[in-house]
Amino acid sequence: MKPKNCLIFGGSGQIGRHLIRKLTKNNIKVTVVTRNIHQKSYMIKTQGNAGYIDIVEANIYDQKKIKDLFSKSDICINLIGILFQKKKGNTFYNIHTLFPSLLSKLAKEFKLKNFVHLSALGINEATDSDYAKSKLEGEKNILNNFPISTIIRPSIVYSVDDNFTTNFMTILNRLPIFPLYYSGKTKFTPIHCSDLTDVIYSVITKDINSKIIECVGPEVINFKGIIERLLSLIDKKRLLLPMPLSIASLTAKVFQLLPSPILTEDQLRLLKYDNVLSGKYKSNFDLGIPSKKYFNDEVKKYAYMWREGGQFSTEKYLNKENTKN
Repeated sequence: MKPKNCLIFGGSGQIGRHLIRKLTKNNIKVTVVTRNIHQKSYMIKTQGNAGYIDIVEANIYDQKKIKDLFSKSDICINLIGILFQKKKGNTFYNIHTLFPSLLSKLAKEFKLKNFVHLSALGINEATDSDYAKSKLEGEKNILNNFPISTIIRPSIVYSVDDNFTTNFMTILNRLPIFPLYYSGKTKFTPIHCSDLTDVIYSVITKDINSKIIECVGPEVINFKGIIERLLSLIDKKRLLLPMPLSIASLTAKVFQLLPSPILTEDQLRLLKYDNVLSGKYKSNFDLGIPSKKYFNDEVKKYAYMWREGGQFSTEKYLNKENTKN
């Protein structure tokens, strides 16, 4: 049964914006919680049909205010996550373990139909990663507190709004050499953001719960393959240089001192592990919600922004591709 009101945490991010559009287009009202309504509201308001979005400013640990929001909702979706830790409370433990535990307790208290939590693929194997350990502990707490919750574990999520393909294309556009960590052999199954939101929409409209769902795209691509594809799409040639782990660790130590680090030591440890289906849980394909979008086809739609000539290079690029085929 289609829910009437979805409470969303993390609605201003890449996945949140796609999901809001999907839900409001299908006449589902959403309430989005944000820490700074003056910074985020203009972005969130433009994502869906007028009259179907409420934006509430609240500290995510303000239980009194959050409780009131739960009392008016029948589904809660948590999309909040961080890739690196910061000071002032933005730690893996606070964001990935403590906060989801709080939400799942409230979901139980107010007898919600479902609590959908966004986790990550491959965290079972990454036992030496603080990121992975915080995600796993968060999942454990959620399922203990509210067993009918649904855990979504996506591989790398990409779209024109991402911080993955866009950052890599920016770096590849500027640097003549690109480092390959672990020789670029780590495998990924990138999923387009719209395919992932289709999975979340199906979960909440078809009453799918009590599951851990691994969400992947239709292709397995190793890290080197991803970089080579991006280079082709932006029409650049770069030297791909395998980097020894000792040097990679040293550069990660330096990078993580930056406000928005390109690479941290914890992320370097994560890169050791393949980001593919484990076979231990149902996938989106098993549930009849297959990913339909292929990496090259989708990234091609916005890669022109990193090519010489920008959008005016599109015709030349497409002619080049057609000649190859």
